[in-house]
Amino acid sequence: MPKIKILAFAGATRKESFNKKLVKIAAKGAEDAGAQVTVIDLKDFPMPVYDGDDEAASGLPAKAREFKKLLQESDGFLIASAEYNSGYSAVLKNALDWASRPSEEGEKSLSAFTGKYVSLMAASPGAMGGIRGLYQLRELLQNMNVTVLPRMQAVNQAHTHFEPDGRMIDEKMAKSVTSLGADLVQVLTKVRA
Repeated sequence: MPKIKILAFAGATRKESFNKKLVKIAAKGAEDAGAQVTVIDLKDFPMPVYDGDDEAASGLPAKAREFKKLLQESDGFLIASAEYNSGYSAVLKNALDWASRPSEEGEKSLSAFTGKYVSLMAASPGAMGGIRGLYQLRELLQNMNVTVLPRMQAVNQAHTHFEPDGRMIDEKMAKSVTSLGADLVQVLTKVRA
């Protein structure tokens, strides 16, 4: 049986984003569980703000097509979402909006999402760790036909949890985050069996 393919990314573009560090730790858990994991940075996939008139005139932008193809080729996703004003980030919503659109004649919308599985996580300097945005993101993804695994991980006071190289200081917390990746692989393995 071919390896489970996981796409991992953060809804953040800042170079030193805590969420970029967080999703890499979960990705390691998925790799250790036997999956083929691709970690991407949304900063490498710049897309204009979604506009239906632009889509009608020119179709999907090249970077949106690249991102969508990676989603389509994956069995599941690991997503770490930055929280802005108690919600998930605009860059994440915009990328998901573009990827939800059909890019070929006869293709159904949501083809990059339907039947996929995801584990969600967030890291924030605040006291709640980004959990408020994750509940909204969960609802969005479920409406896009993605199965969201029940356990979400929020890391509060994120500036106190990471070494400069991206490792987590607290081993118990690191183990909890890596298990998000491992759990996703385990679920996908059962689903594919």
